[in-house]
Amino acid sequence: MTPDMSDVTRARNGRPVHHWRRDVVELAALFTAVAVADAVANLIGHGPDGPALLVMSAAVLLATAGFHIWWARRHGHAPPTSDTDARPPLPEEQRAGADGEVIAGATALWRMRTTVKDEPGSLAALCTALAGLRVDILSLQTHPLAEGTVDEFLLRAPEALAASEITRAVADAGGTGTWIERGDAHDLVDAPTRVLGLATRTALDAAELPLALRQLLGRCTIRSLPSPVFSTSPEPGGRPSASDRAAESAPVEGALEDTVMRLRAPEGGVITVERPYLPFTPTEFARARALVELDARLGPRIPRSQDVLTLPEGNDITVRRADENDLSAATAMHERCSPRTLSMRYHGPVGDADRYLKHLLSPRFGRTLAAQTASGRLVGLGHLLWDGDETEIALLIEDDWQRRGVGSELLRRLVAMAVETGCEHVYAVTQSSNTGMVAAMRGLGLPLDYQIEEGTLVITAQLERSAAKRLGERRVEAP
Repeated sequence: MTPDMSDVTRARNGRPVHHWRRDVVELAALFTAVAVADAVANLIGHGPDGPALLVMSAAVLLATAGFHIWWARRHGHAPPTSDTDARPPLPEEQRAGADGEVIAGATALWRMRTTVKDEPGSLAALCTALAGLRVDILSLQTHPLAEGTVDEFLLRAPEALAASEITRAVADAGGTGTWIERGDAHDLVDAPTRVLGLATRTALDAAELPLALRQLLGRCTIRSLPSPVFSTSPEPGGRPSASDRAAESAPVEGALEDTVMRLRAPEGGVITVERPYLPFTPTEFARARALVELDARLGPRIPRSQDVLTLPEGNDITVRRADENDLSAATAMHERCSPRTLSMRYHGPVGDADRYLKHLLSPRFGRTLAAQTASGRLVGLGHLLWDGDETEIALLIEDDWQRRGVGSELLRRLVAMAVETGCEHVYAVTQSSNTGMVAAMRGLGLPLDYQIEEGTLVITAQLERSAAKRLGERRVEAP
């Protein structure tokens, strides 16, 4: 029943206004109720069963009041869920669980990509199908193609909902070529913010380019092939190697071939990016090419921070990032190293060791740490190399500075860098007789895996997120 405006309390100049007609009606109603109650009491009270009727009436009123209170607390004041199409609230015991077990009401993040027809209503049908599974769309990006449109979703779905159920619903709604994998909290950052962050990392450090491409494009394999000028492995007869031919065939503007993209590297080589499980879109190709162009315009650069450390025996050494400007100092250190030290490091002819330095010192292929004395002489090099989707660690310490803790310090810092870049494991290739490298790897305190084949030892360390804090407290600063 809608109240009359005269019965509504109004405010005038901030004070409530009362009307005399309302007061008269309330008093009349009160007097009438008292008169009726007195008549009923006299009628029942003078009867033979009057007291019993009064007691029974009181009991009925108490029972009615108690039932009303119980009903109100059970159902509240909200309308039935059938009237609002709302999901009934989950009991508290279904919202939380112990020991991380999967519980009812929990949700999971999914990254999904599918192709739909470029026609009105196709995206709406897809969203309707996801809504039918109680899947929430957190973000959506569209990648137009010549035929159709690739839609990339970030979804929040019930934990109990399997990926196969989502893809089946998407297929029924018209989606094709659907790909889906679990997401994490990093995916909640929108695409422009993520690209700007990767561009900033690339601008600060040239060694970040392969890592930025990997984070931009997801799980993929990135390889940097040197230009023919720096090639060290020509085929018999003087013909260019396969790497040289690939570098020569990559156009300046890059090339996109379904699951492979090739980008002209700033130093003249070529960067190949492969993702066999999911074709690249033109939008992804444009973003990757923009990062490479930014790197080319900024030129060679590395962070110039350095740390001065005191070794157990009292000597001070400086640990810093190194690049191609340290080529002459690194070559001089090679000349001071014994043939045995060089052979354990490079696993090949000692005379070829100098030919590897330009490649190893290039930020394009990884990060290099240098240890130098107070006089500026280079006595140790540590390399963190991007080997496709793997990460290799390598050390070279001058003979007179071995067994002093220099290698362990470089190795600890390189592993901390690998943890920061999101690597799950790193490996070192050495000879089984290289007890110093084996001891340094064991000193990390990480789970290790050993593989020996024809005298070559491959040690793989499984990285943990907690290792960043433990190993990186005194690391060389790197973005």
